[in-house]
Amino acid sequence: MTVQHISSVQNLLAQMRAAAKAASSLAPVHHEQVPAGSGSFATELSRSLARVSSMQNEAAAQARAFQLGEPGVSLNNVMIDMQKAGIAFQATIQVRNRLVAAYQEVAGMAV
Repeated sequence: MTVQHISSVQNLLAQMRAAAKAASSLAPVHHEQVPAGSGSFATELSRSLARVSSMQNEAAAQARAFQLGEPGVSLNNVMIDMQKAGIAFQATIQVRNRLVAAYQEVAGMAV
């Protein structure tokens, strides 16, 4: 390795350590604990979709605020919220895919 490569690797490691330190100072995420049997599957599914939609709307609003240069909106928070919304959306797509696969399996069963 050349000296340039070593210094760029060290810079990358320093950035990763700084990001890890910043992430460790964030408040932990608290998930709602819903008692079993408190709602139907359709109700829970619609609540989950509403939460994902809310996350996407909040991320878009923060991105818009950052683009407009509003004070107190940092690029780091905008990017984190955008990633959270993207991950939530991808998880929703996976749930949908599994539901469709389960439905197709049940529909294909002989009676």
